[in-house]
Amino acid sequence: MKLESRHLDCYRIEKRRLATSMNLRAILAFISLLAAPLLAQVPDTARLKIMAEALSRMQPEQVAANPKLKEALDQVLAGTRGTPEFVRLVQKFSITGQEEALLAFAQKNPAEELGVAAIRLVLAPKSEPLLKGALAGPDAAKTIEALGNSNHRRAAPLLLDVMNDAKRDAALRQQSVRALAQLQDGAKELLALAKAGKLSAELRDTAGASLKEARWSPIRDEAASVFASKSSGTVSNAPTIAELMKLKGDATNGAKIFRRETVGCIKCHQINGEGVDFGPALSEIGTKLGRDAIYQSILEPSAGISFGFEAWSLELKNGDELYGLITSETETDVTLKDARAVATKVGKPDIAKRTQSKLSIMPDGLAKLMTTQELVDVVEYLSTLKKK
Repeated sequence: MKLESRHLDCYRIEKRRLATSMNLRAILAFISLLAAPLLAQVPDTARLKIMAEALSRMQPEQVAANPKLKEALDQVLAGTRGTPEFVRLVQKFSITGQEEALLAFAQKNPAEELGVAAIRLVLAPKSEPLLKGALAGPDAAKTIEALGNSNHRRAAPLLLDVMNDAKRDAALRQQSVRALAQLQDGAKELLALAKAGKLSAELRDTAGASLKEARWSPIRDEAASVFASKSSGTVSNAPTIAELMKLKGDATNGAKIFRRETVGCIKCHQINGEGVDFGPALSEIGTKLGRDAIYQSILEPSAGISFGFEAWSLELKNGDELYGLITSETETDVTLKDARAVATKVGKPDIAKRTQSKLSIMPDGLAKLMTTQELVDVVEYLSTLKKK
């Protein structure tokens, strides 16, 4: 009992030392101590979590050169499958052979930062059979969602296979279209198929609605032409802001239009916690802006981009391209949040080119998805959202 107590005291001392130390000797000592069977009072989950933290402070070449650290890494990986720690370690140490566990994590967390990291690690040539099997299985919908969020060039062919398979469930085929529209190569392929008349009416409608919200302005512009609405009720020949200001709006109907699938404002903005945290929150927009300024922000979104909401394009050395808002940056990494509020962390050495867009993250032509009266109703609704 005294011996066990002595080990626990050492454990507490070494843990405090580890919190402020990057020293290899200290980390090795602590990992060896954690392996001591006499530390029975320290739960296995706690040991694994602390070992994962210790290993995360090491450089890959340090672990590769030290048998004790390699053994500890194997032990932690085996004990943390399905957890964020597992994904972080696989990513940091470029570990192969963990694709099934990574896919399972991505399917459970398809829209989370680490879920995106996990599916990107899976998207290797040798993993194609695994992904095709997942797309044919019970978790197909979650797999499609994860692939759409991946921003990876190898995702589009897999999604195209699902979309083109007439034997697949119609809802899954439509979901694959929406996922393709989130990938640059996929969006280009959808446009090409639409122009060639190779999309069924059902898939064409889904493609049109999705591509009009694409993050790439050239694709949005081309989609607006390819999928041009035949309706004469839209504001393609919109009145001036001065003329719109004279019209009376219905705030109740405006709230419905704001949340309508085809308009999709709620997909990028939050109002009192509802919606997606991507663009500026609008809970108090009626206090901050007058109706004329709200009209301008909808009709000319790039005329005045809010500070902190500048869009960036990152071209990666592997050929992938990311687009969105930079939410954090360190000396080694950049985290970008896309229009679905999915965050992707990228190592700076992996970035080939970084460009700030002059265009707003809010798509042009949004007003064309509404009639003039619906636009007036939306602005009336937004003008009622004031600070309480």
